[in-house]
Amino acid sequence: MSLILRNPHSVDAVLRTRPTDVLEVRLSPNQPSPRWSAIADLARHHEIPVRMSLAASERHSTSRGKSERVGAASAIISERNELLVDQLFTPEMTAESGLWLALEQLQDPHNVGAIFRTAAFFGVKGIILTKDHSAPLTATVYDVASGGLEFVPFAIASNLSRTILLAKSAGLSILGTSEHAEEAVESVPLDSSCLLIFGNEEHGLRRVTQQNCDRLCRLQHQGEIQSLNVSVAAGILMSTLAKGSQPKKGNWPADRSNVNRRALGFAQHEQPICS
Repeated sequence: MSLILRNPHSVDAVLRTRPTDVLEVRLSPNQPSPRWSAIADLARHHEIPVRMSLAASERHSTSRGKSERVGAASAIISERNELLVDQLFTPEMTAESGLWLALEQLQDPHNVGAIFRTAAFFGVKGIILTKDHSAPLTATVYDVASGGLEFVPFAIASNLSRTILLAKSAGLSILGTSEHAEEAVESVPLDSSCLLIFGNEEHGLRRVTQQNCDRLCRLQHQGEIQSLNVSVAAGILMSTLAKGSQPKKGNWPADRSNVNRRALGFAQHEQPICS
């Protein structure tokens, strides 16, 4: 499926990583910004069509009957293909310690995009998104991510419990997030590869997901506000946990090699129990 992106940083990232997936660049009839001019030059270098949009003063009706101005610069791209879940946990991917994320039923595309942007900044090795009750990867997500979707591998999981088992068998420890957790993130050892899981904006992690975690952690508030938007909290947690880059023995459950990989095929029927 094709998407229309309006953030020049997002378009630039696609041009530099997978230029054949940029189908067309549309410039404003007004003087384009230096950023969009550079994008147009790069597009022409790759023999991608560059056209002028309609006049900025013109408007057209959307499917919802609202009037929308057209003419702002944009680009039409193809979606980035996701990986299979097990491709995020191959021996090559896990040879060096690092941080992976899982987003369980996040529904706000702005949160998903912001998390991708921050994940790209901190070098997160992969992101798992849940298939059901989750925001799709729309143009809004790509634009908010400001290029982040091009630099962080991602997969869409239909069963997060199976994904957690797979991550454990690959040597990762599983860290869930909850404002009700007893342990603050500052006490989490930074000496192991980790899958960090964030839950739904309203309900948090499902109970079954919490039970599958090795630990649950929270951010320690210092003022009267006791919770944060999930994308803000994710940024703080990534900043803290991404520092633990060297593999060594610690307090995490150490040996994941004895996890029965046959369990990965076990179909567990879960009900979305809110925490």
